[in-house]
Amino acid sequence: MFPTRTGRRLSDDGVEARIAVYKPIAARLTPSIGAKKLTPHILRHTCAMTLLRAGVEVVVISLWLGHADIRSTQQYLHADLTIKERALARTTPVSSKPGRYKAPDSLIAFLESL
Repeated sequence: MFPTRTGRRLSDDGVEARIAVYKPIAARLTPSIGAKKLTPHILRHTCAMTLLRAGVEVVVISLWLGHADIRSTQQYLHADLTIKERALARTTPVSSKPGRYKAPDSLIAFLESL
């Protein structure tokens, strides 16, 4: 995912060095970045989730990340609410009313009391 100018894989130290250089620059434009921990793993996870949300197939994401086995890709992916809603929209019968579950106030009060 992080190639060098010659097309080889950038080492972990090389990626961390780039993060150290560019994170302060990015934080000036987006201050919330400054307080966040930023690692090569987080960058890979963000890339994988962005591709997944865009509808890219897991097999393609696996290739993008350079994984020999698709199971390695699973650690970077999880279905967020948007992806779940999109999948549900494909399977919900037209006659049903779409929407999110709203818990009764009594249930919310009970959970808050715990």
